[in-house]
Amino acid sequence: MRGGTVQINWHETKPVLTLDFHPLSGLLCTGGADFDIKLWLINSSEDQKKAPGATYQNSLSYHSSAVNALRFSPSGEQLASGADGGELIIWKLNSTDAGKAWKVLKTLAFHRKDLLDLQWSTDGAYLISGSVDNSCIVWDVSKGSVHQILDGHFHYVQGVAWDPLAKYAASLSSDRTCRIYVNRPSKSKGVEKTNFVCQHVITKLETQMTDESKSARSHLFHDETLPSFFRRLAWSPDGSFLVLPAGSYKPTAASEPVNTAYVFSRKNLSRPALMLPGASKPVVAVRFCPMTFNLRGSETASSFKLPYRLIFAVATLNSLYIYDTESVQPIAIVAGIHYAAITDIAWSPSGKYLALSSQDGYCTLLEFENQELGSPISLGEEKQVDHENKNTVQKLDDSIMEVTLDKGSTSHGGKEKDEDSGKENDENKEGKQVSPGTRIIPNPNKTAKRRITPIAID
Repeated sequence: MRGGTVQINWHETKPVLTLDFHPLSGLLCTGGADFDIKLWLINSSEDQKKAPGATYQNSLSYHSSAVNALRFSPSGEQLASGADGGELIIWKLNSTDAGKAWKVLKTLAFHRKDLLDLQWSTDGAYLISGSVDNSCIVWDVSKGSVHQILDGHFHYVQGVAWDPLAKYAASLSSDRTCRIYVNRPSKSKGVEKTNFVCQHVITKLETQMTDESKSARSHLFHDETLPSFFRRLAWSPDGSFLVLPAGSYKPTAASEPVNTAYVFSRKNLSRPALMLPGASKPVVAVRFCPMTFNLRGSETASSFKLPYRLIFAVATLNSLYIYDTESVQPIAIVAGIHYAAITDIAWSPSGKYLALSSQDGYCTLLEFENQELGSPISLGEEKQVDHENKNTVQKLDDSIMEVTLDKGSTSHGGKEKDEDSGKENDENKEGKQVSPGTRIIPNPNKTAKRRITPIAID
């Protein structure tokens, strides 16, 4: 793995708030606080030591406020962009004499305040969006109208996710709850329509008191003081589990809360099966690699019981953890790459690139060598797992491995804050790239200082 923070003029030095890769062409799309959407061609450097680069292709200018969420439709034919003020635009890729160009197809208007996150359904027929107006809206894209309003939250909805198997949707709010909705189709004039009903409200979990005979209920998620507008959750591509950011877990009532992400098994979405602790800052985003990989035959115990490997990235405010479902520990940790909060994560369709956006106005690009993540397969090549009846997220053995995080091995990307401003501007013009502080997990037999191993929640 190689990469770094690409110091080019992404969005007029304004915060980069969201990004996504086109599922076919691999173009990177970014949205920023400059009200603009930009398309970039990502290319590898011939120098093996340098990070990949980004070449500007085009701008999509229509929004009148900061763009907070961008997601391409699964077919790649449309792009949804959500912004402050509740703006939600659907763009369509049209053929012109000069080639292909993105044009505004329709405006979806109903949210009264800033739109923070959105997600397409697998068939591209629907969108779900979350807003500062405390609501989620399910949109019928072809009609350009509201299909259903989910208004159970009491504070900002900062993350939404659509189950790839089309049975569930999920939303995460700064009211410290996650809501799981199940699709119970309704019939109208003989036509079956999508109809979501709230099945679970996940908010607290029992923790053990010092007196073992007693227990207390503690909140699972950070409150509205979390210094991020985003809590981007994600389903695994096969729908077997859901990963939620913004976790704050207390092992006991007397202990200090630990920043974490939670893993929920599809078989039981009422409570987390696993937590991914260890981050010094809150987790703000999760994104799965779209590729599926062969098992490597690792002898290490894993809490995921799948006949293939899935890989996902977990971003905190200041670092990135990359996990796979065959390992106990993260397969890589990247830190010290930005001087302001990370806002979004995106994987390229082939899994070759992983991109991060940040409030500091820059994006980081990581590149994986051929087969570095494993041997890709199609889910059709492996037997499909009965996720509804089989628990694919299981408890670990009692012996939890711990590792040392060597803070000294992290090199900081970006520019030092006390550098001369003139020098800083020169670096921007030259488009220099800074290597990230990349840390592969060290030997687990060393003395542990911070637990970063997945932990089963009893």
